Amino acid sequence: MPENRPASPLPIEPDASGPADGPVEPRRPAPEQAVTAPPASVPSQAPPSGTEAPAPTEHTAHTHLGTSHHGHTHLGPDGRPRGREKLVVLMVGALGVVFGDIGTSPLYALQTVFSAHHNAVAPTELDVLGVISMVLWCLIVIVTVTYIGLIMKADNQGEGGILALAALVLRKLGRGAGPREKAVALVLAVVGASLFYGDSMITPAISVLSAFEGIEVASSIPNSVILPGAIIVLTALFVAQRRGTALIGRAFGPVMVAWFVALAAMGLPHIVGNPSILRAVSPTYAIAFLAERPLIAFIALGAVVLTITGAEALYADMGHFGRRPIALAWLCLVLPALLINYFGQGALILSDPAAIENPFFSLVPDGLRAPLVVLAAMATVIASQAVISGAFSVSRQATRLSLLPRLKVIQTSDEHGGQIYIGIVNTILFVGVLALVLIFQRSERLAAAYGLAVTATIILVLSLFLLLALRIWRWPLWKVLTMAVIVGGLELVLLAANVVKIPAGGWLPLVIAAVLTTIMLTWKRGSRILFGRRHAMEGPIGDFVQGPARAARRVPGLAVYPHGDPTTVPLALRTNVAMNHVLHEHVVIVTMEHMGVPRVRREDRIVVDDLGDPRDGIVHVTCRVGFHDSQNVPRALAAAVGRCPELEVDPEQAVYFLSVFRIEPGQDGCMPRWQKALFRILERASANRTQVLHLPATRTVVMGAETVL
Repeated sequence: MPENRPASPLPIEPDASGPADGPVEPRRPAPEQAVTAPPASVPSQAPPSGTEAPAPTEHTAHTHLGTSHHGHTHLGPDGRPRGREKLVVLMVGALGVVFGDIGTSPLYALQTVFSAHHNAVAPTELDVLGVISMVLWCLIVIVTVTYIGLIMKADNQGEGGILALAALVLRKLGRGAGPREKAVALVLAVVGASLFYGDSMITPAISVLSAFEGIEVASSIPNSVILPGAIIVLTALFVAQRRGTALIGRAFGPVMVAWFVALAAMGLPHIVGNPSILRAVSPTYAIAFLAERPLIAFIALGAVVLTITGAEALYADMGHFGRRPIALAWLCLVLPALLINYFGQGALILSDPAAIENPFFSLVPDGLRAPLVVLAAMATVIASQAVISGAFSVSRQATRLSLLPRLKVIQTSDEHGGQIYIGIVNTILFVGVLALVLIFQRSERLAAAYGLAVTATIILVLSLFLLLALRIWRWPLWKVLTMAVIVGGLELVLLAANVVKIPAGGWLPLVIAAVLTTIMLTWKRGSRILFGRRHAMEGPIGDFVQGPARAARRVPGLAVYPHGDPTTVPLALRTNVAMNHVLHEHVVIVTMEHMGVPRVRREDRIVVDDLGDPRDGIVHVTCRVGFHDSQNVPRALAAAVGRCPELEVDPEQAVYFLSVFRIEPGQDGCMPRWQKALFRILERASANRTQVLHLPATRTVVMGAETVL
């Protein structure tokens, strides 16, 4: 019978799933997929399971280095990948996706610096040179040296981002780490991911608002269109998410190339006209600013951090392009263009102090400001798209780490496996962004909230990296401490400068992070408790095969039981034998094993176990998946057919039995009452498991047991 989800009691299916990032089904219409949270990992329990084994397509390559962001492989006339062209294409793709956030920072960063605390930072030589020197050395120390030079080397099979880094640390530490060390790594990842969601709301709001605020210095356009224009653009952006980003994606790179060229072209004439600004290259001007006006310099640092927004995206999007294309794009175009523009804005402010009202748009003559507003709007849409897509990816990864319940994912392209849409995430982001625009209305008012989210995130990433360097890479302690003091010290100063802005808006990302951290840790705790209880109810698979299974009468047919723990009996299988006293002629138990890596090669995915008797018709199939592999139990079954005599079956004739673990409300003291209520709400909102596992509804049966929570 098809699965029906009762409102209460709630079914819990700990069969985990994998991300829908592997094989892509035709978009006629776009197929709906789902991501399931695996059961919480407990040392004494089996690895959590997943649900989709990618079909053998070209889009599930183990590494992205030979493909563009969207999966296209670029071949030469001989059919082989083109070396130089491939690298150039990847660099252009990285410009369009990875650098959208940090590349649009010149729109609002220096404007925010000089407007903070009622223009506390003055357009004097001391302040301007000090601020520009701070910007330069933050970009060099934090982005170039720390992220490009060091952190991006900590890849999880080519993938980056705080959740991928946490998975790498937890996997590498293994049994050698104590519970406290693992808990620290997990909490850092959870808080970092939660802050990223806040960033995903603030970035579209502040970026698009700042682009439209250029209208204020373009006398040909009335200021009254700023707010409506920003709302219209943002609404169109979120509505378009369901359709996918294939069309706009092809334009991302070229538009951002034009943007960075424009940044350099805007700043260069002002540097030539006032070359004294080049003195800011020396860090002594930043030090002098801090020494002579410490309080004002501290205020300035709180806004200077906006120049490094998007630094974490360089790491998070590394899996799409690889480290080398991102590093080359940064060093060859992005960093020079940003510095030329920032230095140009500084030179302009020295020459015309009134330009602090909007130094970016004041760089160009009035006649060019309207076209610049259009180009800036396009660039900010690209920056916004990058963080929205990142939120979808983070959500998918969070389910793999058992931090979120099952989520329904729609594949939006039949060519690009990475293009997904998660409706609930998109809706939450849109409502949040719209609320921010209507409440704050000005980009500088949002800057306080933005700065705190950025600094907190980069500190969490650095903390995980230092743990990796010390415990796994075996860096000497002095080296770890040196990096912690220099880089961590700078980041902590930036964080402190933003903490003082909590009353002015810095509370916003903290509230978002607190809510999401509570949700993730509650789901993690609840799933661990229920998985332990279910484990006890299921019993060992070996005892079942030698006992009840042999006594049951065999009937024709192929029964498939998706199951999360290879050491225990699926509840549906145990219930079926206990109630009906029959067992199908062919029984296949399918477990998706999450390997803690982004992807698993197709040839390494399927493992077959005859459970001790190659003739009893009961076989266990393990499909190994990574958190970027897609999930599909029927495909995993098809991939296993013929691997042993017991698997000489027709997968089209299979009947799938889902194990349901119902939760009844009770007085159990394992969790506080509010956490129980939250856990039940999250489970009720989770995706239908028939969709999660891609099971045919007309050939799916639901059976199981219940517990009290």
